[in-house]
Amino acid sequence: MDEKKIQQQRRDHEEKSTESRAAILGLPYLDAREFEQQLDLVREGMMTTEDMHKYRMVPLQMGSEHEPYRFGVTSNTPQSVLEKTKKEYSDKGREAQLFLLSNTGYMALMNRYDPPRKVIYEDITIAKSGDSSTIAEVSKTLNSVGSDQILDFLIDQADKLGASDIHVENQRSYIRIRMRVDGALHPVAEISKEKYRILMGAIGSRANISSAAKTSQSGHIQKDITRDGSTHLLNIRIETVPSMYGQDAVMRLFNFDEAMLNLDLLGIPEREMSEIREITRHPRGMMLMVGPTGSGKSTTLYSVLNALNNSERKILTLEDPIEYGISGITQIPVDSTHGQTFADGLRSILRLDPDVVMVGEIRDVDTAKTAIQASITGHLVLSSFHANSTSAAFSRMIGMIGINPIFSSAIRLLIAQRLVRRLYDESKEAYEPDEATKKWVLRTLDGVHADRLQGIDLNNFKLYRPRPHADAPFGYKGRIVIMEQMVVSHEIQAFLRGDIADANPENIEKTAKGQGLITLIQAGTIAALRGHTTLEEVNRAI
Repeated sequence: MDEKKIQQQRRDHEEKSTESRAAILGLPYLDAREFEQQLDLVREGMMTTEDMHKYRMVPLQMGSEHEPYRFGVTSNTPQSVLEKTKKEYSDKGREAQLFLLSNTGYMALMNRYDPPRKVIYEDITIAKSGDSSTIAEVSKTLNSVGSDQILDFLIDQADKLGASDIHVENQRSYIRIRMRVDGALHPVAEISKEKYRILMGAIGSRANISSAAKTSQSGHIQKDITRDGSTHLLNIRIETVPSMYGQDAVMRLFNFDEAMLNLDLLGIPEREMSEIREITRHPRGMMLMVGPTGSGKSTTLYSVLNALNNSERKILTLEDPIEYGISGITQIPVDSTHGQTFADGLRSILRLDPDVVMVGEIRDVDTAKTAIQASITGHLVLSSFHANSTSAAFSRMIGMIGINPIFSSAIRLLIAQRLVRRLYDESKEAYEPDEATKKWVLRTLDGVHADRLQGIDLNNFKLYRPRPHADAPFGYKGRIVIMEQMVVSHEIQAFLRGDIADANPENIEKTAKGQGLITLIQAGTIAALRGHTTLEEVNRAI
């Protein structure tokens, strides 16, 4: 149910409770929803603004000799004030009528009459290493943000910084807030335990999870972000887990923009792009994405789906949870925490005659075998798999499904990828590497075909380091994809058929490299030599 409907239900419940309360107090009930967006409160003569706030009552109608003076009151208006108001007007030969309003109705009228001043908070700044003064300033700002605004403020600021995650972590005497920007975690602020309880209450309410649970929980929030005249939808995945000092939370931010789910915008090298397009042109087979959490697997998979999405294809997905909603595609959630499995879901949706199926993740033998069976019976199957490299994924898949000649032609492409921070071109600095680094680079790139090294002179090359810039405080801006692609040729299929006995990752990788495979570390090193990133960043991520 969306947030608007939930708010409507809450208001209905409040109005019914107010009506019951009015009967007990002996006052007529008034539903302010009928006029709260149009009625201007009486501005002179009946009440001061201070008294309206103090006594939680509002003047609704200026009376006369023949017309009663009308006031809206709440269940928080003191009884003595009600009696005093009636007596004052009675002594003047006038009549004061009092109507009971809900608290929400009262606030809606007051917000129109005396709108609260909007507080403009300082933007969050990411601190550099050892910069405690910035953390102190941001902590002061966060601790001062209004109770009803702290969650929205934190999400809005994370989106503004381009953060992918917000981490709320319990320490012994305070709560640490960190954000992941361009793949690296940065300390942002320290908030009080009281502000933390307010924040977790807001998360619990909006993500429909318990802020006092003793077990880990998952939920999600959707929020429209308006910035620079345009609006985008942010899908926020919430994960909470009880820790030693309290409940920690991680909010993963997915900036949903269908236009950005485009293969051409991912910076995939030309050869790898042509291999992806060749595989996805065929009506059957399996493409596997491998890599750890946060390596961009979902974005690449969704971009492939978006490229395949047209009126001639029926595309179905099974996801736990659904991270992006794409128009024209039927997306089905799998609730694995309550016993649902990808394998059961896959068997069900294959009866719907899809052309393309995306399985969020292959986690077990049953799902693997069902997905592969689907891929050899006229379906294109896309999925993700946890492994460090394409060869390790292929070897692990053989371990799951066994040596199986029937399945040998099912898996057609494996892609392993990582995301590394991109150097900011305006401030990056070239330098001469030392001899040990040169030797490491030459050893790493040994055997790489010359056409993959165009423009690089291995006898005389430079590397690059980040330098701070006003637009890129850490010398990096954005991330780039480092990709390793294994096209499953007849020689690679031989491992699955059992023609080659020892199907370990080293043997599979050696065979694939003989056919032109560029490994992750080689692709990352080439990106560093081209000045897109640093060797340190490549080694951190790969």
